[in-house]
Amino acid sequence: MIESFGIFGGNLSSITPALLLTIGFVTGLQHATEADHVAAIATIVSKSKKLNKASLLGALWGLGHTLTLFIMGLAVLLVAISIPEKLALSFEFGVGIMLIVLGLSVIKSERKKGFLDTLRIVTSHIHPHAHRNKIHVHPHSHDGEHMHSHKSIIVGMIHGLGGSGVLMLVILSTVDSVVTGLVYIALFGMGSIIGMLLISTAIGLPFVFTAKKFGRINKYIRIVAAAVSIGLGISIMYKVGIMEQLLPF
Repeated sequence: MIESFGIFGGNLSSITPALLLTIGFVTGLQHATEADHVAAIATIVSKSKKLNKASLLGALWGLGHTLTLFIMGLAVLLVAISIPEKLALSFEFGVGIMLIVLGLSVIKSERKKGFLDTLRIVTSHIHPHAHRNKIHVHPHSHDGEHMHSHKSIIVGMIHGLGGSGVLMLVILSTVDSVVTGLVYIALFGMGSIIGMLLISTAIGLPFVFTAKKFGRINKYIRIVAAAVSIGLGISIMYKVGIMEQLLPF
């Protein structure tokens, strides 16, 4: 993930705190555009039928990502913990596994769509309403919206683990103040939240547009998103596991 920080130009010691914080925000925006991040959020927003929901899922990804960075940042800045290269590579390998799981989950949901539609009806709950002193009940379902929100946060947290090792090393080599380091992470996180919100909104457009009137097209683009996620996951696992020799064979 070191390419995410190429904007520093390799000479970090001369950067002022104000410039460093500005770079943190801009780098966060750029960080959100990385291929594995886009592929992951595409599989999550593929079920969205409302554009504001797709945007929210992207923002929640950024929130989860920032949460992990804060936790890791506190450990590194306060306790001076260093992250071994093997552990950082293991986190990256885990990102590859996660992308494959996300892609397979989309394909599985397409194959069982009829069953899931029935399940939504069965698991719908009842809301009582009073009209003119008479109580009526109406079935209501959230279509797994809470589940997808939680998934987006968790995926963001896993991505934070995948890239946090190099980020913490960069901070340790340039920042003398713990406060400045944490503010840097906050601004980096804010940039990634805004960046992913914009990206998930753009990605959500074709899914939302085709969800109700163009079911077959919606199914095809969901499968394409899943295939891209799986392919990228395999690529990351091969690069980290074989080319960078994480695996013992």
